Amino acid sequence: MAPSAAPEIQELIHHPYDGRVTSFVVLSCVTACLGGIIFGYDIGVSGGVTSMDAFLERFFPEVYRRMHGGGERVSNYCRFDSQLLTAFTSSLYVAGLATTFLASHVTARRGRRASMLVAGAAIAAGATVGASAAGLATVILGRVLLGVGVGFGNQAVPLYLSEMAPPSRRGAFSNGFQLCVSVGAFVAQLINFGAEKIAGGWGWRVSLAVAAVPATFLAVGAVFLPETPNSLVQQGEEHGKVRALLSKIRGSDGAGVDDELDDIVAADRCKVTARRGLTLLLTQRRYRPQLVMAVMIPFFQQMTGINAIAFYAPVLLRTVGMGESAALLAVVIKQVVGVGATLASMLAVDRFGRRTLFLAGGAQMVVSQLLIGAIMAAQLGDDGELSQASALLLITLVAVYVAGFAWSWGPLGWLVPSEIFPLEVRSAGQSIAVAVNFLLTTAVAQSFLAMLCHMKAGIFFFFAAWLVAMTAFVYLLLPETKGLPIEQVGKLWARHWFWRRFVVPDSGDGEEEGGAIDADKL
Repeated sequence: MAPSAAPEIQELIHHPYDGRVTSFVVLSCVTACLGGIIFGYDIGVSGGVTSMDAFLERFFPEVYRRMHGGGERVSNYCRFDSQLLTAFTSSLYVAGLATTFLASHVTARRGRRASMLVAGAAIAAGATVGASAAGLATVILGRVLLGVGVGFGNQAVPLYLSEMAPPSRRGAFSNGFQLCVSVGAFVAQLINFGAEKIAGGWGWRVSLAVAAVPATFLAVGAVFLPETPNSLVQQGEEHGKVRALLSKIRGSDGAGVDDELDDIVAADRCKVTARRGLTLLLTQRRYRPQLVMAVMIPFFQQMTGINAIAFYAPVLLRTVGMGESAALLAVVIKQVVGVGATLASMLAVDRFGRRTLFLAGGAQMVVSQLLIGAIMAAQLGDDGELSQASALLLITLVAVYVAGFAWSWGPLGWLVPSEIFPLEVRSAGQSIAVAVNFLLTTAVAQSFLAMLCHMKAGIFFFFAAWLVAMTAFVYLLLPETKGLPIEQVGKLWARHWFWRRFVVPDSGDGEEEGGAIDADKL
């Protein structure tokens, strides 16, 4: 049977909400998106710093000797193979993984703003510790503190954006998180490119320290941000106050505001349910489709191989023979392409839908990964170098790959998990999505250099195979959510050719607590 069709969405919208994109909601979401800038900066800065000679010589002297021909002769693919080096990169994500369920508790009980405040403070502390580090233990401690902050930020910011945005523009607002991630990575690479030229070899300290700037703004901004109406209802706030805030957010005082508030209140089962959201999500059959998506979408997002490119693009380009400055400049150019593609995604996602961007971006990444692997397999080898023309082609293909990710799996990997959960399990669902993201990010970060050493160019074919699998997954199993109010998205699963068997009770069966969806009543 064919996947469910997007036109069914309109049948599920019983009443469109009033409202427009107000300057109030734009300012609030821009402030919240500083969390994305920090996340992108921390991803981008690690790859640049770990390709700087001064940083390698101080903290990873074995890798430095390999790069400059000292010691044993090693393959091109194995020069950077160091578990200590990858531990520096992945320690942030291990800390984020360990933090995410605590962040879920804070986000559900204290609100989205509280988690953003913790995120900003922890990241500012981590940047300060890392920039002042005198030894490897201290620089890794700085990364751990950054990870705590990123764990809180990635839990709260996507939820905040999805709940604050008007339904007709939720995709664009939520994709703003990935835009901020791309901007943060771009800024990191500009800083890396400039810091590498600082005389005296202390430029890496500048690169690590700059993360404290947006983190401070996020922490201060979180004090003044409004909480989302959904979170206020979940925390038991008086409905009259929530309606007043919702009216201000939507720029309207019409019946649509009452309709939206009614949907939010109906979605808030009870405080008991909110406290055991994770248990419900893991045990109740009616949440099975959302649980699968919360696991598989971030899993597949990492198996695109994007963080292997993001962490180690300068390292990869130095592997194929580029100098330090040239490699960092090429990464800056690559990131400009990524920012542009993410902007295109913001404009397209609410017009063409999530599924279209997923499928087209997946096809684009498959082709570019296959070509990257083919060029490296044919021309680089263990001891050779790429020609100038081949190196330029490789950079172009990396940019094509990054563009495909930046307008598909990049933003949508955060958007879709943040919009598919009912309110009573939304924070728990987001915590699972973030935890899977961190777990896979850690695995990729910790294993990529070893995989590159042993698999050589075959690693790109490995990621291409995963891209084929995830594109098929989206085509068969992900329904379209474009334009649907966030508290009505749950009704889609009862219309889906596969998932309806989990959310629609068999004839004669009693419904579980909270009520399964009857497809005939939609």
